[in-house]
Amino acid sequence: MSAASRTGRVVVTGLGTTSPVGGDVSTTWAALLAGQSGVGPLKHEWAEQLGTQIAAEVAIDPTDVLDRVKARRLDRSGQLALVAALEAWADCGLAGEEGAEPGVDPERLGVAMASGIGGVQTLLTNYDSLNLKGPRRVSPLAIPMLMPNSPAANIGLAINAKAGVHTPVSACASGNEAIALGIDMIRLGRADVVVCGGTEAAVHPLPMAAFGQMMALSKRNDEPERASRPWDKGRDGFVLGEGAAVLVLESEEHAKARGAKVYAEAAGAGITADSHDIAQPDPVGAGATRAMKMALREADMEPSDIAHINAHATSTPQGDVAEALAIRNALGDNAAEHLVLTSTKSMTGHLLGAAGALESLAVVLALKERVVPPTINLEDPEDIGLDVAAEKRSLPEGDLAALNNSFGFGGHNVAIAFRSA
Repeated sequence: MSAASRTGRVVVTGLGTTSPVGGDVSTTWAALLAGQSGVGPLKHEWAEQLGTQIAAEVAIDPTDVLDRVKARRLDRSGQLALVAALEAWADCGLAGEEGAEPGVDPERLGVAMASGIGGVQTLLTNYDSLNLKGPRRVSPLAIPMLMPNSPAANIGLAINAKAGVHTPVSACASGNEAIALGIDMIRLGRADVVVCGGTEAAVHPLPMAAFGQMMALSKRNDEPERASRPWDKGRDGFVLGEGAAVLVLESEEHAKARGAKVYAEAAGAGITADSHDIAQPDPVGAGATRAMKMALREADMEPSDIAHINAHATSTPQGDVAEALAIRNALGDNAAEHLVLTSTKSMTGHLLGAAGALESLAVVLALKERVVPPTINLEDPEDIGLDVAAEKRSLPEGDLAALNNSFGFGGHNVAIAFRSA
């Protein structure tokens, strides 16, 4: 394989999402720019027993979008993934007319759809059925629904992908790791097009109780819209969110040959591990720093090229500060002079394995539209030495570059570098 094929440019040609602030890309993006929160009180009876009774559930239920029979054969995480993937697939223009062959060789079409937890709702519902009603009441579809690779497999079936269908699982870094895998698949010559992203649907009493016992969740039940507040001194934990986001990645050569619209270039990725603690971040952010530097090196960028970062910043006391230190270490103490920082988790909550995908989607749109969504609820900000956009902020014209950071339990760090089209 030639060096050129290993380092060829990879571009973003399709976007899709279903999120706590919108049922598709256009409504999600408009809500983010308007600073609208998707966090609200949980209306399920089971929530009454929990210390945290708020979450960021999707704005549009997937069963309102998908065929009823198809939806019943998918865990909620799979439903969300398919909604986002079908939007992205239609957006990239490869699907073709109904009944026509897609505009890509299926053996050159791949999928990398991540999840941090997988089909947890199916697993727990069927466990309840087993205990209450016996083994005959366990669904024969339980295994195909609950397995973590189910969303990726069902997307592959929907678009006839045969180059490889993958499911990165690295906690809250999973969505970004899927994008990194997609870049690699194209650069290594294994695919021309990769549908990649992340999905999560863990708004359920057991995951919420477990996160609560870790003291990870905000307990601001009386003000749900103000609960997710990255870098604010009053932050007390993250807000659990659900949803899915998908990017269609394509080799520049393939995209040019078919005259595809291009949103941005997926220019590079950096993946590292902390080996520090199973849940707490490295307090000096050394692994996160290395991930960002690796992404810049792979993208052939300088620190001064970065005009914007959509941070992982989950609204936890330790994580937000460690990431800010890592950003300064990676980009220099003068980073505030050339980049605008934001955390869209302030509006969407934390989508766990889907977070990186949704935030990468937001970075791509920020570069395309030249505007950065705000970080809301920043009322008493920490002094982190960086320029955080408390209101939406315009970006300059010309060539721009941006980063999206994702970090996960286990010490996973993934940074993706994007460049304007």
